[in-house]
Amino acid sequence: MKPLLLLASAALAAAPLAAMAARGSDGDVKVLYWQAASTLNPYLSGIGKEVDAAAPVLEPLARFDNSGKLVPWLAESIPTVENGGIAKDLMHVTWVLKKGILWSDGTPLTAHDVVFTWKYCTAPGAGCASSDMFEGIKDVVAKDDRTVEISYDKPKPYPYTAFVSSESPILQERQFKDCLGAKIVSCTAQNFHPIGTGPFVVDEFKPNDVITYSANPHFRDPNKPAFAHLTIKGGGNPNTSALAVLKTGEFDFGWNLQLPPKLLKSMETGGKGEVVTDFATGVEFLFLNQTNPDPSLGDKRSTVAGGPHPFLTDPRVGQALSLAIDRKKMATILYGDAGKPGCNVIPAPDMYRSSANDACVDQNIAKAKQLLDAAGWKPGPDGIREKDGKKLSILFQTSTNSVRQSEQAMIKQWWHEIGVATTLRNINASVFFGGDVGSPDTRQKFYADVEMYTDNTKGEDPESYLAKWTCKQIPGPKTQWQGNDIQRFCSKDYDKLSAELSQAASLKTRGDIVKQMNDLLVQSYTIIPLVHRGDVSGKSKTLAGVKMNGWDSTLWNVMNWHRVKG
Repeated sequence: MKPLLLLASAALAAAPLAAMAARGSDGDVKVLYWQAASTLNPYLSGIGKEVDAAAPVLEPLARFDNSGKLVPWLAESIPTVENGGIAKDLMHVTWVLKKGILWSDGTPLTAHDVVFTWKYCTAPGAGCASSDMFEGIKDVVAKDDRTVEISYDKPKPYPYTAFVSSESPILQERQFKDCLGAKIVSCTAQNFHPIGTGPFVVDEFKPNDVITYSANPHFRDPNKPAFAHLTIKGGGNPNTSALAVLKTGEFDFGWNLQLPPKLLKSMETGGKGEVVTDFATGVEFLFLNQTNPDPSLGDKRSTVAGGPHPFLTDPRVGQALSLAIDRKKMATILYGDAGKPGCNVIPAPDMYRSSANDACVDQNIAKAKQLLDAAGWKPGPDGIREKDGKKLSILFQTSTNSVRQSEQAMIKQWWHEIGVATTLRNINASVFFGGDVGSPDTRQKFYADVEMYTDNTKGEDPESYLAKWTCKQIPGPKTQWQGNDIQRFCSKDYDKLSAELSQAASLKTRGDIVKQMNDLLVQSYTIIPLVHRGDVSGKSKTLAGVKMNGWDSTLWNVMNWHRVKG
């Protein structure tokens, strides 16, 4: 059995573009994230706003570049069978750290920090958001101060998950050693001011508001970062972010400008900024709650213990909801060139893309009505369908965002046409995507029937991404509401395929399994793809070095950002 090395040659690709100025000589750079970070520890969230806010500080052994290829970061090289980094039996992988890397407090990064990070994420009761990335690991051992050996309980053809990408960075053992297990969420000082190896150091963090950073004096490249200070301002909305970057130039970079294309173009015309885009694997999804969100259930609300959803566990209902949606119209009107009708969980690359669901691009109101009829939901006097004395009524929530509210309005109208009543709810994005275990309004709590947001895989291979929908990834009180199986999907067949994928070595076999897993998810109608989205942001015309990256963190190469004359 040979290991999967679809990205081995690119793994040793060209070094990052050099910055144009000495460390700190370009002054300040100001960034807008309309979804404000609530923590700087990606292991507590896994969602973009926290992962990106931590990326200038915390780094992995390797990450994915802007083409989706794997590149070494804190490691000297990408381990392969050819270079001896992967054992021939695929049971062991050895990573070697670069020489002389220091934490921002001046102490050396060692292999023991890597070992600790594994223990941190896998400790009982931790509720680690990236636990799927450590699946199958039997042990992690420091062979010496720079060498780490990972052992697996079975052969691991694709071992590039743990400690890879912005979602699985290395934590300093010295700082986090008292934060294991259930203590993971209570270590506020550590979670708000992590010590890192990245180009910046956290100066001040105001949760759900603003983060200020300064250049790391111990960063391994003495000429980087070019900026002395980085500020990430959170909150607001895409419209105000776009204006501040594209029109007025008050900020240098604005993340995730989910706005109608004509509006973006009007702001860009004659302004001080420009739109930058990248297509990867981002998909706007509907998630259909498979558990009961009834408030009367108390602590069991939206949990497996609370029982199944009263009607969304019937795939005929989910399929009807999907058929009612006109994805072509939604993508064209709300996304323009930055959106395509989405029918798959895995839309790219082509070797992993299924064609089994392509019919979803065509709206079919008549068939949707037939499915609801067959499921026993009959139109009432007001046109809203009823069954056993209960109306077919949905609470539909998402984050506050003009495009998302337009999507909600479109979907509500289409669902009304098939006899479904819909109540719309929008939640502040910083709260909705936050990790506050005490908040009732997070996407993980899912105290609604349907919710909507975008998700995407990191890197070209979707093994760890698809593992998010295995049964054990369902969030709940026992995991401090961490877990990525948001809709509470659970299938023995899917779990079996996930295990098979972790053992599959050939590209053809992996492609076949990924397509099967994609189709199981999509055809369960617990998750409904809507739009395959491009990443759209804005930057100042004087800001150089930005390389949009839909495969990793948006701020993956912030050490290379620099200022040019406008």
